[in-house]
Amino acid sequence: MISKLLSKTILKGMPSSFVLELPPYRKPQFGKILVRSIFDRTLFVLGRAISVAAPAGLVIWLFANIGINGESLLNIIANFLNPFAQLMGLDGYILTAFILGIPANEIVLPIILMCYLGGNSLVNLEDTFSIGQILISHGWTILTAINVMLFTVLHYPCATTLLTIKKETGSWKWTALSFLLPTICGIVVCMLTNLVYHMFLIL
Repeated sequence: MISKLLSKTILKGMPSSFVLELPPYRKPQFGKILVRSIFDRTLFVLGRAISVAAPAGLVIWLFANIGINGESLLNIIANFLNPFAQLMGLDGYILTAFILGIPANEIVLPIILMCYLGGNSLVNLEDTFSIGQILISHGWTILTAINVMLFTVLHYPCATTLLTIKKETGSWKWTALSFLLPTICGIVVCMLTNLVYHMFLIL
């Protein structure tokens, strides 16, 4: 549906053919391939990740440790987002974790646990049973778990991916579109799932 929409709007008239030009075959030079792979790809991605993750870690720490009238900024933001998050079948802490987790998706769960446990640094638990008990004790249901999974699959790419999109396309427009389209899809799907679930409860 989204592809159809894009082809009828902002991509209208743009060629959709894909041309692959094969260069003449040359015997691989493994040393050169290895060096180019490390410098052109690995170090670039790592550099982008560090440049995004370091400031984000500082922001998360500040939000957890700076407060107003005895309440942390993290709690204030989560309480503000909670009404909208409830429409998605989530809660304010989960939505806050997704927003703060933009540098890397894998830090979303540690941020959620940090919020629930009232800590001031990221939490990394290895015991899945303990994680489950923490989530259940803070109101998670099967609906919460389903919507977290749906939003995880459908929400915006991480910041490193967005920076790569900007580098490859040279356009902030396509970077913004890459951010907005999946996020809107995730919000809509979660809201529909929440609505259908509660309709079945009423029936």
